[in-house]
Amino acid sequence: MRSIIKTKLFLCLAFLGMVLITSCHKEKQSKELAANWETELIINQPLENKEPSKAFKNYWYAGEAEISSFKLEQGRYGEIRDGKAVLIYVTEDFLPREQVKADNQDSNNISVLKLNATKKFLTGLYPYSIMQSTFYPVANNQHALKVSSSMQEWCGHVYAQLNNRKAFEITSHSYFQGEADKDFKLEKTVLENELWTQLRIDPKSLPIGDLLIVPSFEFMRLRHIPIKAYKASTELKEGTYTITYPELNRSLTIQFNNTFPFEILGWEETFKSGFGTSAKELTTKASKLETIKSPYWQKNSKKDEILRETLQLN
Repeated sequence: MRSIIKTKLFLCLAFLGMVLITSCHKEKQSKELAANWETELIINQPLENKEPSKAFKNYWYAGEAEISSFKLEQGRYGEIRDGKAVLIYVTEDFLPREQVKADNQDSNNISVLKLNATKKFLTGLYPYSIMQSTFYPVANNQHALKVSSSMQEWCGHVYAQLNNRKAFEITSHSYFQGEADKDFKLEKTVLENELWTQLRIDPKSLPIGDLLIVPSFEFMRLRHIPIKAYKASTELKEGTYTITYPELNRSLTIQFNNTFPFEILGWEETFKSGFGTSAKELTTKASKLETIKSPYWQKNSKKDEILRETLQLN
């Protein structure tokens, strides 16, 4: 009798265990499916699109990029360095899943306004070369889909990339101790890099007031501070947009034409430059030299170098 009871009890426990295992497995599958579905939804969900104006289409979809050169006075190591900056704006078809430029036009592509912002200047014997790329969706006021930044100088080079997916996914590489080979996520918030493209679409859409902003990748790498959001306040006046970071002792003012296509006229960035007791407050300044519209990717022969003279880049 006891053996029969033990057998029944064993069978009941075994059945209960199988139910629990099956339930847990189904719950895990459900979570995985939900996560996958959520990823698909984020990638494929319809955005709150705003149809670009006729003036916007005529200017930005003419098969040309807008290239503007700037005289640069860059603060670095406690001194002002002379150099050149270039802002290259162009619209592109962008693949939302891979988050790269599309080879072919397709209804699933996203139209982005891309900004490649470059700086070149000398620090004594050795040169600096900086480039930041921002891919901002044209038809809505969502965050940038992607931001990347690279910096080269004779000590080495650094690279950082942000991909806008379920969260901001950050990959960062550097030759400096404590900064090398990092992968992490940030909650979505305003990106300083994206404001330079958002401004070109509609300055009135720029965020105003007290908020959290991720500073430009250039600034965070030059100052060796963590890539994260910092408290900031912003102000929009006619033809100027100012961002102030109290805890970073930094402010950035962008000057722009207040009428379409809202060209960037220059900027000023004030911050502490240098290290230790030699650190001092400096102001980086950029003033526009020239702007041209050109399909520059086709201008790759020696005869096209004259365009660099037009932009005063020689």
